[in-house]
Amino acid sequence: MFSKKTYMDRRSVLKQNIDSGILLFLGNDDLGMNYADNTYHFRQDSTFLYYFGSDYAGLDAVIDLDEDKEIIFGDELTIDHIVWMGTQPTIKEKSEAVGISNTMPKAKLSEYISNAIAKGRKIHFLPPYRADHRVKLLDLLNISTSKQDSATSIEFVKAVVNQRNYKTQEEIVQIDDAVSITADMHIAAMKMARAGMKESEIAAAVQQVAIASGGQLSFPIIATIHGETLHNHYHGNTLKSGDMLLLDCGAENAMHYAGDMSSTFPVGKKFTNCQKDIYQIALNAHNAAVDALRPGTKFKDIHLLACKTIAEGMKSMGLMKGDMNEAVEMGAHALFFQCGLGHMMGLDVHDMENLGEQYVGYNGEEKSTMFGLKSLRLGRELEAGFVLTIEPGIYFIPELIDMWKADKKFEQFINYDKVEQYKDFGGCRNEEDFLITPDGKRLLGKAVPKTIAEVEALR
Repeated sequence: MFSKKTYMDRRSVLKQNIDSGILLFLGNDDLGMNYADNTYHFRQDSTFLYYFGSDYAGLDAVIDLDEDKEIIFGDELTIDHIVWMGTQPTIKEKSEAVGISNTMPKAKLSEYISNAIAKGRKIHFLPPYRADHRVKLLDLLNISTSKQDSATSIEFVKAVVNQRNYKTQEEIVQIDDAVSITADMHIAAMKMARAGMKESEIAAAVQQVAIASGGQLSFPIIATIHGETLHNHYHGNTLKSGDMLLLDCGAENAMHYAGDMSSTFPVGKKFTNCQKDIYQIALNAHNAAVDALRPGTKFKDIHLLACKTIAEGMKSMGLMKGDMNEAVEMGAHALFFQCGLGHMMGLDVHDMENLGEQYVGYNGEEKSTMFGLKSLRLGRELEAGFVLTIEPGIYFIPELIDMWKADKKFEQFINYDKVEQYKDFGGCRNEEDFLITPDGKRLLGKAVPKTIAEVEALR
């Protein structure tokens, strides 16, 4: 945990940005995988962690703006719990550690909320993302699960986003740590991968690095020779000479801050000439985007710069033709780059995604509905304190190529006969994490080899 003052200051700032009512914070509970006592790994709700710090199941909290109260609700462990789980701090001790002296049993939350509703008071809650949260809201507020999303407090959402988006120095220390652990995960994989191994062996090795550091994974590992599938969590393929392995993984450190990096490397000691050509184009887009990072620049514009760099590279290889500015404007490049350039990162690997991309990544502006661009999670003007990823890639998706070719889509920009020769290429990307500083940007954590020469030297 951070200091008591950190959590008190965070709640103080939040209270200044919402006029009245009760702010309801739903903590996470243990959830059974296949029966009640066989639980998933517990992870506390990130917003609850941010304001209350308590990394324990079974807690909820309110900030009563009108009566100036802060209350944590939870039940003390019984002797039966202690036999199986060992001793833990009491609810009072957990609460006092973050500057809260008022605690109540969990059953009192319903009574507290009911009394407030009877007085006509506003109950602010954030968008639910778990089924048990929806059940809690149904019980507490009598709002059907189908209407809860539309009933969430936009005022509450914006206040949280506008606070959590700006990382403090103590948060940056934690993110640096998480990203350095993440870098160690990638370097371990780049050193060990050999023909004949299963993808699952790579996934197991990088997860070991995360857990040995005292943390966990920040998201499920992508370790695949089929990098054209953007979120490929299958690990059953055997690595062969001539393959490339795309690894996308991250560590969540002991303080629950995330790292998120991607690397692509040959299963053999060297890239093939074809792999080098495509890999270098993706790396050129990556470097162009990194060079453009600075406060005051719209991330959407940096994304489009990366798109144009990829399109120009494809044109140089004969896969695209015509005016690449026009091609990118119309979305033709998305045959090769279907996703976004990056996203915010912090306590969540996609920071606050449950609160809504339109607020976190777009500051309320409307998102594009164009294929490719609609997948850009961050488009807003960059500001000092933002932490984000840079991760352009190139992906040859056979089904997408076949569909566009059959529809004769963007024939003025795409040489489909040439593209057919690359349908079995797969995909590649590199990904790094950056802090936006007052005068530019800073790479977070350890660097991972990216250039062709650096990667081959490590192999």
